Amino acid sequence: MLKDKDRIFTNLYGWSSPYLKYAKKRGDWIKTKNILKKGHEKIIDEMKKSGLRGRGGAGFPTGLKWSFAPKEVGSRPHYLVINGDESEPGTCKDRDILRFEPHKLIEGCLIASYAIQAHVCYIYIRGEYFVDGQKLQAAIDEAYEKKLIGKNAAGTGWDLDIYIHYGAGAYICGEETALLESIEGNKGQPRLKPPFPALVGLYGCPTIINNVETIAVVPTILRRGGKWFASLGREKNTGTKIFCISGNVNNPCNVEEEMNIPLKELIEVHAGGVIGGWDNLQAVIPGGSSMPLIPKDKCETLTMDFDSLVAEKSGLGTAGVVVINKDQDIIKCMARIARFYKHESCGQCTPCREGSGWMWRMLERMAKGEASREEVDMLMDVTKQIEGHTICAFGEGSSWPVQGLLRHFKKEIEERNNFNPLINTGQKNPYLVDQHLLEKENA
Repeated sequence: MLKDKDRIFTNLYGWSSPYLKYAKKRGDWIKTKNILKKGHEKIIDEMKKSGLRGRGGAGFPTGLKWSFAPKEVGSRPHYLVINGDESEPGTCKDRDILRFEPHKLIEGCLIASYAIQAHVCYIYIRGEYFVDGQKLQAAIDEAYEKKLIGKNAAGTGWDLDIYIHYGAGAYICGEETALLESIEGNKGQPRLKPPFPALVGLYGCPTIINNVETIAVVPTILRRGGKWFASLGREKNTGTKIFCISGNVNNPCNVEEEMNIPLKELIEVHAGGVIGGWDNLQAVIPGGSSMPLIPKDKCETLTMDFDSLVAEKSGLGTAGVVVINKDQDIIKCMARIARFYKHESCGQCTPCREGSGWMWRMLERMAKGEASREEVDMLMDVTKQIEGHTICAFGEGSSWPVQGLLRHFKKEIEERNNFNPLINTGQKNPYLVDQHLLEKENA
């Protein structure tokens, strides 16, 4: 378990005031000027040494991302954009940072902006987080008043302005380029890449986009040293992480823990165990709704980090751990997730726009026991037709949960449906929207 001395977020549960007087007591804004005195390159090098990987889901190395910003500022200004959209079901870590630890984020914005040579930072927050955004705005106002940001921020000689931009609750705006489109006042739809935002981002200018948690840990890393952060977790999966544990547990919670912590320890120690006991566990979604589920037998020894979960054909994602016990209908659970992705697809790419609906309709029929045998293989085929064929990763995010269900619970689907023989007798299956495709296969 993570030792208290290594904990970064000491007010994660709001036991103390989020504002400046108390934030300073927790160690925020201490010798910030000395950190910036290191210079752009040394700050980026220290971040690389820490091994910090993005906490928003993709897990891209933060120091490396910062190094992509042009070394010299030309005719186009640089921007820092903070992704606080947090639309992933099962994830609520950034919300607690915004409302309980806002000064860590603001100080991180100053350091990151200096490192990439940006004088303007936008913090993009989903519209439903309005009250949390108000708390962040109050903290930003405090920081301006105390001259910690604005002109000559914290006495460093660097100017920085921070603005909050509220979204309208669209899941797709969690994708970084759709987020940029939204800030610019356009419909939130992903952009084709390349060009990448580091060169052509907000308003066509070089832009670095990071998650709230990623930026909030930066000041502590630079105060205590990249080597300290790298000593936690394991190689290429270093540091601490806020895990959001929800679902069928006795004590749903957010908890900061060391990377590579056993999943069983997270659930049993921090979340009070599975409702009905560990033997009542059916599966766990380890990283928010877009990650493939993992069955109980693999949860016994699974450790929570990027590479361990990739090895199990899943992913850490946002570390939104959703526990599903045996009281739940696993097929219905996945149908509900599929319906969410159908609803949230921006519709720009045909495979995603059409395929997400196909997956949902087929899963609904499977949950009711009304599917034909051919539909099981067709469902996997549809996920493969979406995966890798869209502009952004939303297509993969909608496909992976379905693939996880088919990978680990195909037997349950087959037993429930006891397969409708209509397709073999030449009769029309009234539940199958894509009947003509099966007729073609049968011919």
